[in-house]
Amino acid sequence: MIAPRVTPPTPAVPAPRSAVLILVGILLVALNLRAAITSLGALLDEVTTGLHLSGTVAGVITTLPALAFAGFGAFTPWLARRLPPARILVGAMGLLAVGQLLRAVSGSPWTFVLTSAIALAGIAIANVLLPVLVKEHFPHRSGLMTGVYSMTLILGTTTASAASVPIAHAVGDWRAGLGVWALLAAVAVLPWLGPALRRTPGTAGGGTRRAATRVRPARTRLGWAMAIYFGAQSLSGYATMGWLAKMFRDAAFTPTDAGLLLAGVTAIGVPFALLMPTLAGKLRDLRPLVLLMSAAMIASYLGLALAPHAGAIAWVALLALGQAAFPLALAMIGMRARTGEGVVALSAFAQSTGYLIAALGPLLVGVLHELTGGWQLPLGFLVAAAVVQAFAGLAAARPRYLEDEAGLVNAPTTVDAHAGRTVPAGS
Repeated sequence: MIAPRVTPPTPAVPAPRSAVLILVGILLVALNLRAAITSLGALLDEVTTGLHLSGTVAGVITTLPALAFAGFGAFTPWLARRLPPARILVGAMGLLAVGQLLRAVSGSPWTFVLTSAIALAGIAIANVLLPVLVKEHFPHRSGLMTGVYSMTLILGTTTASAASVPIAHAVGDWRAGLGVWALLAAVAVLPWLGPALRRTPGTAGGGTRRAATRVRPARTRLGWAMAIYFGAQSLSGYATMGWLAKMFRDAAFTPTDAGLLLAGVTAIGVPFALLMPTLAGKLRDLRPLVLLMSAAMIASYLGLALAPHAGAIAWVALLALGQAAFPLALAMIGMRARTGEGVVALSAFAQSTGYLIAALGPLLVGVLHELTGGWQLPLGFLVAAAVVQAFAGLAAARPRYLEDEAGLVNAPTTVDAHAGRTVPAGS
């Protein structure tokens, strides 16, 4: 039986004015992708006191983002086969705005959990859609656009973390520090209203049903390699976000200096987030980048275990370089699929499975620290995660397409990773 042939659609290159609007829309969505999480992290003590949260409920809230990203992210391809991306994003940002507003006025712990889940559902859906929007609308600048929106995501993460407490103190209520970010989500809806109201022919991820060519990443080696790579780097990212400041405080840094060192990981990582996807798009072989990111993370963790105080700035810089694996993973998702539907499917599978893996990071680091009373064993665990990340990344970096492995393309083609296109075999 001959597998159904997928003809990659010609990317729709938008007119200049439309391209600007789409870019603004993508960046506004990216700005919202972590604000709901880091604003809560900054105000968790106030929320715990104000709502009388038990330790169990507080633990559920801190684990909820990764679980929501996994669950709702896996649901996104189903939506993408039925609705255009613009309509889905309007709904996603609407969920985010409503969820953040409702949790800011909620009066019970479990209502707070439920409304937080609503907000996180919007983030999870947008997480999956952004790579396909970049590939569809900016096919010749996908690396640069991925870098720009990754940098914008980091900016939103940092801004919400830094501004939520001052806003709450200025108003005199922690609810204001959480609720204000609903306005940012509402603004992110606006650029997508026009495209959402237009009736346009669907591509993959645009509402066309094409069950015969549905891509199933879980049945491919590439899909699992991307999921493990995404999950391992996210595990390290979540673990260090949650515990790095504590590591530095235990190494005799003041709380203020420990916080500044944690912020330094984000600050130093901004240019890496911008440059990494662009560099990936220009290289024929991504394996050196994969090895560089993993080696930097391993060196940072070993340094933190052996000389956390003396080499703190060097370990922060290396960790920032290592965490550029996140924008690299986002870029690879777009580079490893021929079609919009393939990008949606790979993005959903890699992120949903990856975030399930990532949810283990902060938990296991905390358990190992409590068992041993030190940081050597938790850091050894993170070194092991970075080794797994390296092997999975090397497998994902091989130039090939998801649809080929899924048996949906039978034309004798090969991948020109440098040009980012498919060319006849032997050319």
